[in-house]
Amino acid sequence: MIDDQTRIAALHILRYLLDHPAAADTVEGVHFMWIGPESAYLSLDVTQAALELLLEQGLVACVPIGSRLLWRARRNSAALG
Repeated sequence: MIDDQTRIAALHILRYLLDHPAAADTVEGVHFMWIGPESAYLSLDVTQAALELLLEQGLVACVPIGSRLLWRARRNSAALG
């Protein structure tokens, strides 16, 4: 079951990607930059869960870059243009 915090984080992430479709960042960057001030009320684990939910829904992609994982909008995602 998906909790409310995960849903809220996922909505912030989607809103950010609608405004910045070329954005890509680590889970930490997503947490602090994409979610913004709301991240103060959420744990990094919630952000990770939100990204995984969006990945399962085909809305984001996770790309390995060196030893890091970057999250970005799926390039062919109809929902994000």
